[in-house]
Amino acid sequence: MSIEPDGGPAAQQRTADVLAALSLPTRGSTYSLALPRFTGMPLFGSHPPFQVTMYCTPNGLRGDGREPWGPGNQVNLGYMAEVVTATSHSGAHVDALAHMTIGDDDHWYGGNARDHLGDRGPKRGDASTLPPFITRGVMLDVPAYRGLQALPAHDPVTGDELEAVATHQGVEVRRGDVVLVRSGYLAHWPDRDALDRHKAAGPDISAARWLLARGVVAAGSDTETFEVQPAPEPGNPANPQPVHTLLLIENAIYLFESIWLEELSRDAVYEFLFIALPLKIEGATGSMLDPIAIV
Repeated sequence: MSIEPDGGPAAQQRTADVLAALSLPTRGSTYSLALPRFTGMPLFGSHPPFQVTMYCTPNGLRGDGREPWGPGNQVNLGYMAEVVTATSHSGAHVDALAHMTIGDDDHWYGGNARDHLGDRGPKRGDASTLPPFITRGVMLDVPAYRGLQALPAHDPVTGDELEAVATHQGVEVRRGDVVLVRSGYLAHWPDRDALDRHKAAGPDISAARWLLARGVVAAGSDTETFEVQPAPEPGNPANPQPVHTLLLIENAIYLFESIWLEELSRDAVYEFLFIALPLKIEGATGSMLDPIAIV
């Protein structure tokens, strides 16, 4: 997996890692790691709503007197086209390096708002520089390890617990992996009240350090924020998202959010070929995805 020049050392993957990952599947079973998106779907509070609006319909073409193919249409051929209005952080998605900023200069990994941000989005580290992800995936099923369906809201997952879960599952996290941490949050999708009882559980700063030490290329979860919120250890001065800061801003480790992990959990699938192909949109700060796991 090649990384653009503004990608960081931790975000690089060797050719050998790709080839090794491609050799993992033995059954040919494919798991979709995304749920369908829909108008009015639950999203992180500050994001704009997801909306699908029809732009062209057969009846609308007739009513407007439009003839896209000219007058020679004796079979009443029509078509439909829509406008999708949404943040790139809707449903299963990956954060681009320019998604999160910090400091007086609003900097991110490889750029800052003063020098690299235009009225149409960031000029460095945007979604157009996102790499394809074709690598070994590991799913760490924290609630299953604890004997729960889903973690309680705002419950932290530590580095020691990730180590214990990996040992329990008999998997090793290696350099170049994508590690997906299950909290069970999406088991209740899209029931907003049920989701609220399990929202914002996830890795704390010790878990972020654990992932960083193992050289992962990316990490993700089934929640909208990846890391536990509010942060148990915000530091001084206080940082509300220290995990994003350490992984995404400081080390260019990509973050996946809202990844559907329930079927992997049901079948106890912990190691797989992970494939996610981001849309290369200039100025976007992330990309919606339909990632897959193949075993």
